[in-house]
Amino acid sequence: MSRQCDYIWKILFVGNSGVGKSSVMLRFINEEFKEDVSATIGVDFKLKYLKIGDVVHKLALWDTAGQERFRGLTSSYYKGANGVIVMYDVTDRKSFNEMDSWIQEVKNNCSCTPIFCIVGNKIDKRINNESNVNSVRIEEGKQLAMKHNCMFLETSARTNEGIEFLFKELANKLVSLQIKKQEKKTNYVHLESEEEKNFSLCPC
Repeated sequence: MSRQCDYIWKILFVGNSGVGKSSVMLRFINEEFKEDVSATIGVDFKLKYLKIGDVVHKLALWDTAGQERFRGLTSSYYKGANGVIVMYDVTDRKSFNEMDSWIQEVKNNCSCTPIFCIVGNKIDKRINNESNVNSVRIEEGKQLAMKHNCMFLETSARTNEGIEFLFKELANKLVSLQIKKQEKKTNYVHLESEEEKNFSLCPC
């Protein structure tokens, strides 16, 4: 694929340690799954070119550490993010319960208003262990996304379910938002031009 691109997006991964952020990124980047992935220390950075139709997106993926002791370090990387993937483990209710905290932390430290996507990962484990009282139902994830007015998807890094769809949906959403911003800016400039024209024609 040509290294020329139409859009460049900064995408953050946030969420508790162990929810599978690194595994999802590894699956998307290298199309592979590793059973044991070391916990991210600080921040890991990868680039990925994604082609959707005739449009090429350059995704700068930032995988942040989920451990509490790294929060102060990783929050400095939130600035300038276009999209934020907030991830929990569908078999770990504690990781789901802390989603509000993660979203608020990004909002507090981000210099712009990114698009959030709540992602429930490891759905292969929930299917195999539906009786687990710690499991988070898909309806709960949808309700949380509605609360924050953001996207919601479920994935499995192990089986590759939903991985490519996640990034395509996020990229398409970012393009739509960019187009709306440009249209709003164009309309504003046009309105200013009309006001200046009317003022210059004023006989008073």
